[in-house]
Amino acid sequence: MKKHLSLFIFLVLSFCFFACSNKANKDSLRKKTVIAYAYDSFAGEWGPGEKIAERFKEKTGYTLELVNCGKAMQALNKAILEKDNTEDNLADIIIGLDNSTARIAQEANILFPYIAQNADSIIDRNLQNELNTQDLITPYDYGYFAIIYDTQSNIPEPQSLEDLTKEIYKKKIILMDPRTSTPGLGFVAWTLSALGSQYKDFWQKLKPNILTMTSGWSEGWGMFTKGEAPLVISYTTSPAYNAEYEDDYRFKTLLFEQGHICQVEGAAILKNAPNKDGAKAFLDFLITEDTQNLIPLTQWMYPVNKNVELPQSYKKAAPIPQKMLSIDSEKVDSSVEEIISLLDK
Repeated sequence: MKKHLSLFIFLVLSFCFFACSNKANKDSLRKKTVIAYAYDSFAGEWGPGEKIAERFKEKTGYTLELVNCGKAMQALNKAILEKDNTEDNLADIIIGLDNSTARIAQEANILFPYIAQNADSIIDRNLQNELNTQDLITPYDYGYFAIIYDTQSNIPEPQSLEDLTKEIYKKKIILMDPRTSTPGLGFVAWTLSALGSQYKDFWQKLKPNILTMTSGWSEGWGMFTKGEAPLVISYTTSPAYNAEYEDDYRFKTLLFEQGHICQVEGAAILKNAPNKDGAKAFLDFLITEDTQNLIPLTQWMYPVNKNVELPQSYKKAAPIPQKMLSIDSEKVDSSVEEIISLLDK
């Protein structure tokens, strides 16, 4: 009986020892891992995510684990749903908040305040002001929304947003869903800023000219480059890709005199992040020149670090709008379902 009791005690103590040892190892590993929710064009094979993770590991010793949530809005929704959880596998960082969605994150109370090292000397204060979130979000890139035109099409270039409603462009425009895509949301913001109270009339007239409204930018841009429609909402920098790798200038950015809006993308620490020290290190690293020089030829956006030299393709195929319009994010939020309902009728 004593032998059995001794064996039982030994097994219990061994189990406790190994359980405690495994937990200690797990806790130690988690302290060296930064988990980030991101969108597909950042975390996917063509985005900067993998290279950033490699450089981050070399520089800091932290492992960056990117969770591809699909669209930026899906990453935000996932973070909001998990805001009251405390599990170790929750994300520390969210990547892809912008000046249309920042207010949603702020009002959901999911962000932890932090100012990245050297942010004030590297990032234009105007970019930080665009996010308007009291230093909750660190900008890492920016770009300007624009209509991109296929010069091999047989239709004339539209000269304004209003021109897009003309009958000649029937079923000729590819847009993105503003409920799932930040470029889709950006286009809504653009129409509201440029057209004011006339935006409902604009969308009513635009309806027959929309070929499709894809769930995200990748799908929409893919359809456009395959020739399925001659016009697509994207960024002024998008044609630089073809100029850089194919010396092809078929796709052209259209600049409208009425102005364009700027999208500023940022990353933030989540309030319930298990590894806030690692998250802070990541935001510090995200705006260094070592990371920022990856942005132009992966994200096809402008880097926020002013020391990064832009490639020649940007100078040749990425014109900068002369007039900037501001975003009223609260008005954008309240108008999305109204516009979707109008299109569904």
